Amino acid sequence: MTVTPLPRDPEDQEPARPARRSPPSAPGRAPSLLESFNYAVEGIIHVLRTQRNLRIHFLAAVVVFAGAIAVGVSRLELIALVIAVAFVLVAEMLNTAIEGVIDVSTTSFDPNAKLAKDIAAGAVLIASVTAVAVGFLVFQSAVGQRATNGLDRVRDAPADITLVALFLVVILVIATKAWTGRGTPLRGGLPSGHAAVAFAGWVAVTYLIGDHHRFVVSAVTLIMALLVAQTRVESGIHSLLEVAYGGALGALVTLVLFQVVG
Repeated sequence: MTVTPLPRDPEDQEPARPARRSPPSAPGRAPSLLESFNYAVEGIIHVLRTQRNLRIHFLAAVVVFAGAIAVGVSRLELIALVIAVAFVLVAEMLNTAIEGVIDVSTTSFDPNAKLAKDIAAGAVLIASVTAVAVGFLVFQSAVGQRATNGLDRVRDAPADITLVALFLVVILVIATKAWTGRGTPLRGGLPSGHAAVAFAGWVAVTYLIGDHHRFVVSAVTLIMALLVAQTRVESGIHSLLEVAYGGALGALVTLVLFQVVG
């Protein structure tokens, strides 16, 4: 005779193991300096593990400081970058803390809770815009002249090359998708046609723009191309590899064409 075991009561199941954290200080005793430092580090690690935006900010900070060292910014410019980056990271962590407190204190929709979250998010936005402005002012003087000198070599290339370059990029995108057998000319597959055309347009605009504010126009066009690429990844139409391949294809084909014909 087979005995069927009764299902276990959910309350009798072994609870999930909590995350490993430093033990709290004894009741009535203020934490020591070392304990306070450990709690602060645990807070940073927790936010890095759970918040994608803070990971992006940290990665951007690494890129900014590496670029600052590469171009050789001055001491005061480096101080401005450090303050701007710290401003963004602190604002993002405070935003996360405010959201956590609100989520714990209320379980239903509260307009005031939403308003508090929106205000905290607005603070992060202001910090991010300020950091971008500081970074632009710092790198514009250091990189702008180098970029301008490099673009002067082929600035006088005829505008008709742009149309030829875009046409060639589209043909290569379609041919690559036909060869791989993935996606359609306008959706999915390797490479991303939208990213290829966007970055091809960025290179063309960069080469054809006049002397006046050339660096600024090129930077704005590059940001627009990056936003096009981001939308393809965020919408799930393309993977990051497909977008990166498409962007590199469009930029390189256009660059080579301008170099050869110009």
